[in-house]
Amino acid sequence: MREFDIQSVKQRFGIIGNSPLLNYAIQVAVQVAPTDMTVLINGESGSGKESFSKIIHHLSPRKHGQFIAINCGAIPEGTIDSELFGHEKGSFTGAQEARKGYFEVTNGGTIFLDEIGEMPLGTQARLLRVLENGEFIKVGSSKVQKTDVRVVAATNVNLLQAVERGQFREDLYYRLNTVPISVPPLRERGEDTHLLFRKFASDFAERYHVKSVVLQPDAVKELLRYRFPGNIRQLKNIVEQISVLEYEREVTADTLRKYLPQEQASQLPALFHQQQNADGNTNFSERDLLYKVLFDMRKDMNDLKQVVFDLLSHQQEDAELLKNNSHLFDEVRSFEPPLYRNQERREGYVLTVNDSEEDEYEEKVEDIAHETEEESLSLEHKEKEMILKALKKHGNKRKYAARDLGISERTLYRKLKQYDLEDL
Repeated sequence: MREFDIQSVKQRFGIIGNSPLLNYAIQVAVQVAPTDMTVLINGESGSGKESFSKIIHHLSPRKHGQFIAINCGAIPEGTIDSELFGHEKGSFTGAQEARKGYFEVTNGGTIFLDEIGEMPLGTQARLLRVLENGEFIKVGSSKVQKTDVRVVAATNVNLLQAVERGQFREDLYYRLNTVPISVPPLRERGEDTHLLFRKFASDFAERYHVKSVVLQPDAVKELLRYRFPGNIRQLKNIVEQISVLEYEREVTADTLRKYLPQEQASQLPALFHQQQNADGNTNFSERDLLYKVLFDMRKDMNDLKQVVFDLLSHQQEDAELLKNNSHLFDEVRSFEPPLYRNQERREGYVLTVNDSEEDEYEEKVEDIAHETEEESLSLEHKEKEMILKALKKHGNKRKYAARDLGISERTLYRKLKQYDLEDL
């Protein structure tokens, strides 16, 4: 594509920058726009993926049809099918009247599905049918309807890794990935960062009726050195802050640093770094690591039970056993245990029983051994138990329970459905 055509596209859609990676992405979008091919846009959050979906729609024969942008991650799992495909009256609680979905309303137009990786597996199967046959069925209906909609999808995650983890359908991935477009992150666009800063500074100066801020040479170097994990969205917010809060219109490097978040490790508790195999894929998910922690806790508890079992069974008079298992008592070292039967206290703790109490202790020993043997090793059982505890703790308020569990509310809904806990 000629350089002149690329520049005209940038001006029309408000795209700033001259990076070769950016120009190539625009070129691919322009070339694929006149077709009806499905497009998958890959890029980090805040890198401007929606602008490319608009290029594809407005330069296509569907430009007079409707364009709808949908964030799949923002729609609850229980309602996303209804939002996309519609529902019939009475198909579920609260469905007081029939409703058309986006695929019916946008017939002849374009749907932009952002964060496609967050779409539930059941909805993915419905979407695959639309892409392959142009057919869909409303929720609560058995009637097959036709639609002519072009789908442009976007994601900020690696969908191939999601396929390997079973979180995304492989057939849908290859159906969406007919034409891939990679939107470069801001840190890979070089001088574009400074161009965008100047553009945003001019916009905010006009909006707030102030003089535009200008970066001094040392500040420009500092700007280009920063990685901008939030990409264009983060840069825009920083420019707005500087435009409003700074009296001096000449911005130095020291002034700029006050608005650039420190790139340092979080002080909050975090999972250890995930190991990677030769292909660069992680060997452990956060869920796997959580289960590992739970199993380690269970092992410590069983070891502690075994210590008590041995004490009750053999009535040891020395502290050798407790010494060998001292790591189990790190959190209770300040605890002062009672002394039984006036036994002499030596280096460790002494536990004795008399004959009249022997039967009672034998019964306790049997209970401990039984509990150790029968404890469930099921991962699903542990996960279900944790969900129930979190719901009970927060009075069945799912939002707070999900936050306590460290998962999204939509994931919690899916787990409740999986374990038949939806009525809680």
